[in-house]
Amino acid sequence: MRDTAEPSADRLHFQLLGPVRALADGRPVDLGARQQRAMLAVLLLRGGATVSSDELIDALWGENAPPQALGTIRTYASRLRTLLEPGRAARTPATVLVSVAGGYALRVAPANVDALVFERLLAEATAAHTAGDTATAHDAYAAALDLWHGAALAGLPGPYCERQHDRLSEARLAAQEGLFDCALALGRHAEVVPELTSLTAEHPLRERLRAQLVLALYRCGRQVDALAAYADARRLLVGELGVEPGPELARLHARVLAGDPGLALPAPGSPDAPGPGEARRPAGAPFQLPAGIPDFTGREELVREVRGALTGAAGPAVMIAVLTGIGGVGKTTLAVHAAHLARPDFPDGQLYVDLRGTCADPAGSGSVLAHFLQALDVPESDIPDDLEQRAALYRSVLADRRVLLLLDNARDAAQLRPLLPGTAGCAVLVTTRSRAVTLGGARQFHIGVTTETEALSLLAAIAGEDRINAEPRAAKALAAACGHLPLAVRIVASRLASRPGWTVASLVARLDDERRRLDELQAGDLTVESTFRLGYTHLPPGQARAFRLLALADAPDLPLAAAAVLLGCDDFTAEDLAEGLADAGMLESYAPGRYRFHDLLRLYARRRAERTESPEERSGALARLLDHLLATVGNASRILEPDHALHRHLHPVTAPGLDFADADEARQWLRREHVTLAATLSQAVRQLPRALRPAGDLLLTWSGLIEGPAYRDELRRLSELTAVAAAEAGDRRVEARARYVLGNLHYLTDVYEHAERELSEALRLADAAGDPMCRHLAANTLGILCFATDRPARALPLLEQARMLCDVLGDRGSEARVLANTARVRLALARPREAERDAAEAVRIAGATGNGPTIALTLYQHGCVLHKTGRPDLAGRQLRDALGYFIEQQQRGWEGLAWARLAECRLAEWRDDDAVSCAEQSLHIARDLGKTYCQGLAHAVLGQARSRLGDPAHGREHLREALTLFERLGVPEAAWVRELLADTPAPLH
Repeated sequence: MRDTAEPSADRLHFQLLGPVRALADGRPVDLGARQQRAMLAVLLLRGGATVSSDELIDALWGENAPPQALGTIRTYASRLRTLLEPGRAARTPATVLVSVAGGYALRVAPANVDALVFERLLAEATAAHTAGDTATAHDAYAAALDLWHGAALAGLPGPYCERQHDRLSEARLAAQEGLFDCALALGRHAEVVPELTSLTAEHPLRERLRAQLVLALYRCGRQVDALAAYADARRLLVGELGVEPGPELARLHARVLAGDPGLALPAPGSPDAPGPGEARRPAGAPFQLPAGIPDFTGREELVREVRGALTGAAGPAVMIAVLTGIGGVGKTTLAVHAAHLARPDFPDGQLYVDLRGTCADPAGSGSVLAHFLQALDVPESDIPDDLEQRAALYRSVLADRRVLLLLDNARDAAQLRPLLPGTAGCAVLVTTRSRAVTLGGARQFHIGVTTETEALSLLAAIAGEDRINAEPRAAKALAAACGHLPLAVRIVASRLASRPGWTVASLVARLDDERRRLDELQAGDLTVESTFRLGYTHLPPGQARAFRLLALADAPDLPLAAAAVLLGCDDFTAEDLAEGLADAGMLESYAPGRYRFHDLLRLYARRRAERTESPEERSGALARLLDHLLATVGNASRILEPDHALHRHLHPVTAPGLDFADADEARQWLRREHVTLAATLSQAVRQLPRALRPAGDLLLTWSGLIEGPAYRDELRRLSELTAVAAAEAGDRRVEARARYVLGNLHYLTDVYEHAERELSEALRLADAAGDPMCRHLAANTLGILCFATDRPARALPLLEQARMLCDVLGDRGSEARVLANTARVRLALARPREAERDAAEAVRIAGATGNGPTIALTLYQHGCVLHKTGRPDLAGRQLRDALGYFIEQQQRGWEGLAWARLAECRLAEWRDDDAVSCAEQSLHIARDLGKTYCQGLAHAVLGQARSRLGDPAHGREHLREALTLFERLGVPEAAWVRELLADTPAPLH
């Protein structure tokens, strides 16, 4: 019996460091053609990030993409899904290779992709090597290289794979060179001579490998062979490139010639052989570092990077690392921990000072210098009074010493500059809340909040592992309530540790109330609010006001334009204020023109706003944001639906909103600001009763511009919230519009009974409110629903009512769309001539409007009518034209239907292979979008075409699937498919 178990992402392992392979539970998976494997490699190397279709086309073909490239990408994606999840049910969404916002992403853990594991191990090895931990580095290099089993991405076509092959091959060489360096340092020179000899033959011009071979041979007592290896390298370099060996190789040659004893490896344990990263410490050296925290957890990679930044070679420059981040994020704790780990590299001492940058009286550079000079054994009487002279003496004392300086809680660069050493050998580690602290040559590290795993580890380290493990869900909720901010996590863990009778869940309950959360986050002298207060009290008045007002919005982040609206100023002023807050560590500027708060910092800012701004000022700021978003969505709608009467029937706005150059720019903004729109709409409905009408109109306009199923649950929630609020306020106009959106969402998700109830109620309320716009929308969609559920006689008067309202609204585009829908209904009522007349008239009216979406819809409906009246050739032309519009407009739902209808036409013309191709395109899109009806149409065509092409077994499978889908929907197509199944003989066994 064949094993049909589903290989989940965790059971899949991929090999790219050689011939590309996939293993499911250790068994090979046939990945298909080379180009299909190349697409898989692109997705794997992106590490789970979304790769757009355009990026995939460019990766596989570059500038030589064929016309059908997009279709080929979709075919590859469909085949890969089948290969990677063979047991996935037909209607179940993919979980490994998923469609995301116009592209694809492969949901595979990095640990299951050998190339990503290699890069991680190489980074770990490099960091350990830099930190002087040679043995650890050697093992990591070896583990990384053990993953290779041939040339990377062997045999895969396309410019992307060629570039990645070169990149990975270079990384492999770097790992080999690192391994040889470590082996030589560990006295394993004899082991590496054979492999070095082989590699130098493969890469004869790579000087680092040559130098390693020369040194290994010399240490093996083979001085003559070492000199011969150098001579061979020089001959090749001069002959091939016309250049002499580089300085490193030339110096090594001179030392080998001279028999330099320094080239010999010191005996382990001798006084001249310090261990990895260790050195003898002189007496009297200052060791001022604060005690490390014994329960320090997590941030391993960041610690390695910071330590590497302090200990790596930098020529004549002083190594400087600057840690920035908001208060409470753990900058000082991390800095102290990293400094302790780096102590062996600085045998002449470590100096520490708290510069009190967040206090009203920050430490003066002169007094800090005096403190440091005395620690460095300079008599107090010899310390000059002048700051510049004092700094010069300090630099002189540090010259030729290896001292680590930890400058904690710095205010600005001016405070720091006199404290910097002047020569290499020393290193400086700075912590500051201010992003504006910039020092020449410094490496900047922004310290964010911990991961969930790290936060849970800290909870367990303080409160007890058994206690945290006993309530895993509550522990995660507790860490989330703290926003994974280390200070807050430490406080709640300390409270649990001091209260053995409390459960984790009981503390979570105390933190549920956001208004009291800051009050709960205190233990002894540790409080989150006091940490935030230190930063807030140093803000200038303008920045302090911006800090309070920007936090009022529920949106998790804000674009610059929204920030300007909240602050009631222009973009330039808003940017200055927001960037000033970011520099002060009170706001995060995580992308150009975008800003966000840490959750707890937002709560603190709102608390300050409640104490400072009046209720009118706070609600006014949120109303300005809503007004701006409604204006901008209206501008997008005018570009995407230029002939729609809805624009003339919206709540008036005072803001101009953002303008868009074209439809693509409008769509990109809608995708980018989706979360901002949803959060603002929800907040307005809940908190701004006077803004119910603009909120309802934002919902109505925005919902009509969203394509695809991804956000339907969210829109349904927002529609229900708005409808309830409007009913409580007695605003029938807003309730009607919200219920129309809700009914339309139910229709799009094939929940026809609920759709009919909501649309009927919307029509009743709109009539009572005197809202012709909503009456038109509800009547049209309700008519379409009745037609879809085999009630054409009920559908016709609704559509005629919708068309009559078009005259009232002066909306020719909507008239064309309604007329096209009416044509389909007349055909169902056995009135073909009237149907053809209406469909042709709809196309003519749409053409006169010049509106692409309307033209596309009417062409589609005309094609459907022509097919049903026996003219599949003419129908195919109309559907082809409609398809072009849908693809250009990125209307994937309609694109899927157009492919299905075109497949029906090809079937009617006995072009069965073309019918299969069109139906497969339709099925791919319909599955991605969760379109049940469209899937049914595609399966019906595939069933007939496969049977006629000599594959009745698969043909019947497709027909049975179509019947299941249509019966679930309760649509008349079920009876038609039932007849097809009866007429299709079962295959003989």
